[in-house]
Amino acid sequence: MANSMPPQKYAMLEQQSSLHPPPYRRNVPRYHSGHHKSGGGCLKCICCCYCFLIILIFLLAGITFYFYTVFQPKVPSYQVEHLDVKAFDMQMDFSLNTEFLVNVKADNPNQHIGFIYGKDSSAIVMYSDSQLCSGRLPAFQQGPKNITLMKVVMKGKSEFGSGLQQALIENRESGKIPLLIKVVVPVRVVVGSVQMRQFKVLVNCSLVIDNLAPKKKARILSTKYAISVLF
Repeated sequence: MANSMPPQKYAMLEQQSSLHPPPYRRNVPRYHSGHHKSGGGCLKCICCCYCFLIILIFLLAGITFYFYTVFQPKVPSYQVEHLDVKAFDMQMDFSLNTEFLVNVKADNPNQHIGFIYGKDSSAIVMYSDSQLCSGRLPAFQQGPKNITLMKVVMKGKSEFGSGLQQALIENRESGKIPLLIKVVVPVRVVVGSVQMRQFKVLVNCSLVIDNLAPKKKARILSTKYAISVLF
Protein backbone atom coordinates (compact mmCIF):
# COMPACT_ATOMS: atom_id res chain seq x y z
CA MET A 1 0.00 0.00 0.00
CA ALA A 2 2.83 2.42 0.80
CA ASN A 3 4.51 1.95 -2.58
CA SER A 4 1.29 2.67 -4.49
CA MET A 5 0.95 6.17 -3.08
CA PRO A 6 1.23 8.94 -5.73
CA PRO A 7 4.33 11.18 -5.69
CA GLN A 8 4.25 14.48 -3.92
CA LYS A 9 2.87 17.39 -5.86
CA TYR A 10 5.77 19.68 -5.10
CA ALA A 11 8.18 17.15 -6.58
CA MET A 12 6.23 17.12 -9.80
CA LEU A 13 6.22 20.88 -9.95
CA GLU A 14 9.95 20.96 -9.31
CA GLN A 15 10.54 18.40 -12.04
CA GLN A 16 8.38 20.26 -14.52
CA SER A 17 10.12 23.52 -13.80
CA SER A 18 13.49 21.92 -14.28
CA LEU A 19 12.58 20.14 -17.51
CA HIS A 20 10.78 22.93 -19.43
CA PRO A 21 12.62 26.06 -20.57
CA PRO A 22 11.44 29.45 -19.32
CA PRO A 23 8.51 30.91 -21.17
CA TYR A 24 9.38 32.61 -24.49
CA ARG A 25 9.96 36.29 -24.13
CA ARG A 26 9.15 38.23 -27.24
CA ASN A 27 11.69 40.88 -28.02
CA VAL A 28 10.17 44.33 -28.39
CA PRO A 29 11.11 45.70 -31.85
CA ARG A 30 13.41 48.65 -31.77
CA TYR A 31 12.54 51.64 -33.88
CA HIS A 32 15.53 53.66 -34.99
CA SER A 33 15.03 57.35 -34.66
CA GLY A 34 15.26 59.40 -37.86
CA HIS A 35 16.82 62.44 -36.15
CA HIS A 36 20.26 61.75 -37.53
CA LYS A 37 18.97 61.35 -41.05
CA SER A 38 16.82 64.51 -40.97
CA GLY A 39 19.64 66.44 -39.33
CA GLY A 40 21.94 65.47 -42.16
CA GLY A 41 19.34 66.59 -44.70
CA CYS A 42 18.98 69.98 -43.02
CA LEU A 43 22.73 70.41 -42.98
CA LYS A 44 22.92 69.66 -46.70
CA CYS A 45 20.11 72.13 -47.36
CA ILE A 46 21.89 74.87 -45.38
CA CYS A 47 25.15 74.18 -47.22
CA CYS A 48 23.34 74.42 -50.58
CA CYS A 49 21.76 77.74 -49.55
CA TYR A 50 25.13 79.17 -48.51
CA CYS A 51 26.71 78.01 -51.77
CA PHE A 52 23.89 79.61 -53.75
CA LEU A 53 24.26 82.91 -51.85
CA ILE A 54 28.03 82.94 -52.38
CA ILE A 55 27.61 82.29 -56.12
CA LEU A 56 24.92 84.99 -56.32
CA ILE A 57 27.14 87.51 -54.52
CA PHE A 58 30.06 86.79 -56.86
CA LEU A 59 27.73 87.04 -59.87
CA LEU A 60 26.32 90.41 -58.77
CA ALA A 61 29.80 91.69 -57.98
CA GLY A 62 30.97 90.65 -61.44
CA ILE A 63 28.02 92.35 -63.14
CA THR A 64 28.55 95.52 -61.10
CA PHE A 65 32.28 95.55 -61.88
CA TYR A 66 31.56 95.05 -65.59
CA PHE A 67 28.91 97.79 -65.60
CA TYR A 68 31.13 100.36 -63.86
CA THR A 69 34.17 99.42 -65.96
CA VAL A 70 32.45 99.52 -69.36
CA PHE A 71 29.82 102.23 -68.90
CA GLN A 72 31.56 104.37 -66.23
CA PRO A 73 28.31 105.94 -64.93
CA LYS A 74 28.35 109.55 -63.74
CA VAL A 75 25.71 111.53 -61.86
CA PRO A 76 24.13 114.24 -64.05
CA SER A 77 24.46 117.82 -62.84
CA TYR A 78 21.77 120.48 -62.55
CA GLN A 79 22.20 124.24 -62.48
CA VAL A 80 19.85 127.22 -62.26
CA GLU A 81 20.97 129.49 -65.09
CA HIS A 82 18.49 132.35 -64.73
CA LEU A 83 15.57 133.38 -62.55
CA ASP A 84 13.23 135.98 -64.02
CA VAL A 85 10.62 137.60 -61.79
CA LYS A 86 7.44 137.97 -63.85
CA ALA A 87 5.20 139.00 -60.93
CA PHE A 88 5.72 139.83 -57.28
CA ASP A 89 2.58 141.75 -56.32
CA MET A 90 1.09 142.52 -52.92
CA GLN A 91 -2.73 142.24 -52.85
CA MET A 92 -5.26 144.14 -50.75
CA ASP A 93 -5.78 141.11 -48.50
CA PHE A 94 -2.01 141.07 -47.75
CA SER A 95 -1.49 137.98 -49.90
CA LEU A 96 1.33 137.78 -52.42
CA ASN A 97 1.00 136.78 -56.07
CA THR A 98 4.27 135.43 -57.44
CA GLU A 99 5.37 134.22 -60.86
CA PHE A 100 8.92 133.13 -61.66
CA LEU A 101 10.50 131.80 -64.83
CA VAL A 102 13.37 129.54 -63.86
CA ASN A 103 15.86 128.29 -66.46
CA VAL A 104 17.47 125.01 -65.43
CA LYS A 105 20.37 123.29 -67.20
CA ALA A 106 20.60 119.48 -67.00
CA ASP A 107 23.97 118.08 -68.07
CA ASN A 108 24.35 114.35 -68.78
CA PRO A 109 28.09 113.55 -69.05
CA ASN A 110 27.64 109.80 -69.68
CA GLN A 111 28.64 108.34 -73.05
CA HIS A 112 26.38 105.25 -72.98
CA ILE A 113 23.67 106.14 -70.45
CA GLY A 114 20.54 108.23 -70.96
CA PHE A 115 17.73 109.37 -68.67
CA ILE A 116 13.96 109.60 -68.95
CA TYR A 117 12.44 112.38 -66.82
CA GLY A 118 8.86 111.58 -65.90
CA LYS A 119 5.86 113.90 -65.90
CA ASP A 120 5.02 113.57 -62.18
CA SER A 121 7.60 116.12 -61.04
CA SER A 122 7.27 119.06 -58.67
CA ALA A 123 9.23 122.26 -58.12
CA ILE A 124 8.64 124.91 -55.48
CA VAL A 125 10.31 128.18 -54.51
CA MET A 126 10.52 129.01 -50.83
CA TYR A 127 11.47 132.17 -48.96
CA SER A 128 12.01 132.15 -45.21
CA ASP A 129 10.21 128.75 -44.83
CA SER A 130 7.20 130.07 -46.77
CA GLN A 131 6.22 128.71 -50.18
CA LEU A 132 6.02 131.42 -52.81
CA CYS A 133 5.17 129.48 -55.97
CA SER A 134 5.29 126.05 -57.59
CA GLY A 135 5.47 124.38 -60.99
CA ARG A 136 6.50 121.26 -62.92
CA LEU A 137 9.50 120.27 -64.98
CA PRO A 138 8.81 119.16 -68.56
CA ALA A 139 8.88 115.42 -69.22
CA PHE A 140 11.56 114.46 -71.73
CA GLN A 141 14.22 111.90 -72.59
CA GLN A 142 17.84 112.97 -72.39
CA GLY A 143 20.37 111.07 -74.45
CA PRO A 144 24.04 110.43 -73.67
CA LYS A 145 26.43 113.38 -73.76
CA ASN A 146 23.56 115.85 -73.82
CA ILE A 147 22.86 119.25 -72.26
CA THR A 148 19.19 120.26 -72.00
CA LEU A 149 17.87 123.68 -71.00
CA MET A 150 14.46 123.67 -69.31
CA LYS A 151 12.17 126.64 -68.80
CA VAL A 152 10.02 126.14 -65.72
CA VAL A 153 7.11 128.49 -65.10
CA MET A 154 6.25 128.73 -61.40
CA LYS A 155 3.18 130.51 -60.05
CA GLY A 156 1.63 130.85 -56.62
CA LYS A 157 -0.30 132.84 -54.07
CA SER A 158 0.90 132.94 -50.47
CA GLU A 159 0.15 134.69 -47.21
CA PHE A 160 2.43 137.63 -46.58
CA GLY A 161 2.52 138.28 -42.85
CA SER A 162 4.28 141.10 -41.04
CA GLY A 163 7.29 138.93 -40.17
CA LEU A 164 7.82 137.87 -43.78
CA GLN A 165 7.33 141.45 -44.95
CA GLN A 166 9.93 142.81 -42.53
CA ALA A 167 12.46 140.11 -43.51
CA LEU A 168 11.92 140.85 -47.20
CA ILE A 169 12.42 144.59 -46.66
CA GLU A 170 15.72 143.94 -44.88
CA ASN A 171 16.90 141.58 -47.63
CA ARG A 172 15.94 144.05 -50.35
CA GLU A 173 17.90 146.81 -48.65
CA SER A 174 20.97 144.60 -48.40
CA GLY A 175 20.60 143.37 -51.98
CA LYS A 176 20.81 139.73 -50.88
CA ILE A 177 17.57 137.75 -50.95
CA PRO A 178 17.88 134.03 -50.10
CA LEU A 179 15.61 131.57 -51.89
CA LEU A 180 15.31 127.79 -51.85
CA ILE A 181 14.23 125.84 -54.94
CA LYS A 182 13.17 122.26 -54.20
CA VAL A 183 12.73 119.86 -57.12
CA VAL A 184 11.48 116.25 -57.05
CA VAL A 185 11.48 114.40 -60.38
CA PRO A 186 11.05 110.70 -61.30
CA VAL A 187 13.97 109.46 -63.39
CA ARG A 188 14.56 106.23 -65.27
CA VAL A 189 18.04 105.18 -66.40
CA VAL A 190 18.40 103.97 -69.99
CA VAL A 191 21.39 101.78 -70.91
CA GLY A 192 21.39 101.22 -74.65
CA SER A 193 17.77 100.22 -75.34
CA VAL A 194 17.16 98.79 -71.86
CA GLN A 195 15.18 100.88 -69.37
CA MET A 196 16.08 100.34 -65.75
CA ARG A 197 14.00 100.77 -62.62
CA GLN A 198 12.54 104.23 -61.97
CA PHE A 199 13.68 106.26 -58.95
CA LYS A 200 13.24 109.81 -57.66
CA VAL A 201 15.86 112.53 -57.72
CA LEU A 202 15.62 115.27 -55.09
CA VAL A 203 17.45 118.53 -55.81
CA ASN A 204 17.67 121.41 -53.32
CA CYS A 205 19.13 124.61 -54.69
CA SER A 206 19.89 127.36 -52.20
CA LEU A 207 20.55 130.59 -54.04
CA VAL A 208 20.90 134.26 -53.26
CA ILE A 209 19.62 136.89 -55.72
CA ASP A 210 19.95 140.66 -55.66
CA ASN A 211 16.30 141.68 -56.21
CA LEU A 212 12.72 140.50 -56.66
CA ALA A 213 11.45 143.44 -58.71
CA PRO A 214 9.03 142.43 -61.49
CA LYS A 215 10.25 142.78 -65.08
CA LYS A 216 13.77 143.28 -63.83
CA LYS A 217 16.38 140.58 -64.31
CA ALA A 218 17.46 139.07 -61.01
CA ARG A 219 21.15 138.44 -60.70
CA ILE A 220 22.20 135.22 -59.00
CA LEU A 221 24.91 135.96 -56.45
CA SER A 222 25.56 132.45 -55.11
CA THR A 223 24.23 128.92 -55.41
CA LYS A 224 24.55 125.71 -53.40
CA TYR A 225 23.19 122.34 -54.50
CA ALA A 226 22.26 119.18 -52.62
CA ILE A 227 21.24 116.10 -54.66
CA SER A 228 19.88 112.85 -53.25
CA VAL A 229 18.25 109.75 -54.74
CA LEU A 230 15.18 107.97 -53.37
CA PHE A 231 14.61 104.38 -54.55
